[in-house]
Amino acid sequence: MRTLSSIVLSAALIMCQLSATQAATPSVTVGGSFVLTAPDGTAVTDQTYRGKWLLVYFGYTSCPNTCPTALLEIAKALETLGPGAAELQPIFITVDPQRDTLEVIAEYTQSFDPRIIGLVGNSQQTAAVAKEYGAYYVRHNTGPGAEDYVIDHSSYLYLMDPSGQFVRAFDADTPGESIGDALRQLMARSRERESHSGLAGQMRR
Repeated sequence: MRTLSSIVLSAALIMCQLSATQAATPSVTVGGSFVLTAPDGTAVTDQTYRGKWLLVYFGYTSCPNTCPTALLEIAKALETLGPGAAELQPIFITVDPQRDTLEVIAEYTQSFDPRIIGLVGNSQQTAAVAKEYGAYYVRHNTGPGAEDYVIDHSSYLYLMDPSGQFVRAFDADTPGESIGDALRQLMARSRERESHSGLAGQMRR
């Protein structure tokens, strides 16, 4: 069952996508700066991935259904892109830093595709990056133990362009082939714009 936060976020993303097709700048801001840690222990920020398309997903490794589905579709999207997958960096940001250590998240993401990078932050860093993306997550205790809980979280794949701007969102269960086809078209349009921009710049000289 979707929470009120999920419904509000869904509406905002739809409006953002509609606006993006009508104007150069979306009316809803999604994405921003963050500081997290990669599985090899290095600190990474949003600037680390500049120049690549990003497919960002928030979840956790103990997630029973949605997260495995999303990562399977991301893996299919990478396969669909073929050589074009080199332009894309899929990122899985855990919303469960208590259980998802660097080792745990690395093993988890690589079981789907080694090109998917899992990122971990402390509770403050996790909250900050989730806020930047408009993602929500809520912990629900299921028993008396410290690890007896599940996490309700948003289930969108956020697509960011190489300059870090939000492009669109996909539902977590969107077929990977559809995601890959959409990405291929967007990448082609981006290259075409860059080519025209470069040609225009040469003509002005």
